[in-house]
Amino acid sequence: MSRQTQAIIHADALLHNFKALAALAPSSQSMAVVKADAYGHGAVNVARILQHVSSRFAVAIIEEAIALRDAGISAPIVVLEGAHQAKECQMAFQHNCILVMHCEEQLTWLESCPEQQRPHIWLKVDSGMHRLGFALSDIEGITAKYNHLLSEQTVIATHFACADDVDNNFTNTQIDAFNQVASKLDLPTSVANSPATVNWPASRNAWNRLGVGVYGGAVSTSQNLDIEIYPAMTLRSSVLAVRTIPAGEGIGYGQTWVASKPSKIATVGIGYADGYPRHCKNGTPVMIRGKRAYLAGRVSMDMITIDVTHIDNVAVGDEVELWGQNVPIQEVAANADTIDYELMTRVSQRVPRIVKYL
Repeated sequence: MSRQTQAIIHADALLHNFKALAALAPSSQSMAVVKADAYGHGAVNVARILQHVSSRFAVAIIEEAIALRDAGISAPIVVLEGAHQAKECQMAFQHNCILVMHCEEQLTWLESCPEQQRPHIWLKVDSGMHRLGFALSDIEGITAKYNHLLSEQTVIATHFACADDVDNNFTNTQIDAFNQVASKLDLPTSVANSPATVNWPASRNAWNRLGVGVYGGAVSTSQNLDIEIYPAMTLRSSVLAVRTIPAGEGIGYGQTWVASKPSKIATVGIGYADGYPRHCKNGTPVMIRGKRAYLAGRVSMDMITIDVTHIDNVAVGDEVELWGQNVPIQEVAANADTIDYELMTRVSQRVPRIVKYL
């Protein structure tokens, strides 16, 4: 491959992170969430890496599940948004998927399936996020009305709004509200995502859904954690050109960065078409030759420019880390006024994912 813009996927980090998160809840079962192409890391590769430690996987939509099946992944798959159309109920049965039902329309679709061709289901309860799920006041009536659709694999689930924020007691409010209802139902529960698994021990129930933490994303506002997770992606590229410009000259579209002194500028082969955020500010860090350099000028579609005046011997072909083991993705996200989730999932398909094993 000619262009050296790649996303290196660290298999050892994925395995470590999943095992470390799961170990926090030894009485629970944990599944890896591989929706959105495994948060940009490549769902098929990630599922293959984790298939011996994650007994199930979770995706957002049925198409993501079918892609895993086509690649030979055989573990049960939980479809978190459930069915978008009636036909997806039978599709889920055919592909050994569990549908998370969040409204009565979905249950009526399931009812219309032949009895022997109905997939297993979970039921989602809205405990306060107000996005999807049955109302807390309705779930007892729903389980009674549709008891004939439930099975030994049915789980009652909810989702948290603020689980990463250890100072926000709304998570406890959601846990308490959910537990008051769940205690009346003889069904296992699934409450914790990665942040909740780390920050809120009371949320570690029958099934934990481990997403962003598996990929090394931020899971907590606390700086004192009993767990260490590692970045599972290193986004890297290489230097295309090096030039020296005089003081007073501007760089790139809009001339948003102007040299205050004679400066050495390196052009790097990555841009917003690759998923590197256009909104990154001047001064956003990268790593080159073991030192930090800084974005100088606006991000272009295919290239960025960095100030390497303080670094000796920068040359065409030098490797540049945009984020990963030396430049935290959270730091880059902050410079783009966004979050690490978005950066991970927006790495475009023209950037090859290269799986690296120790």
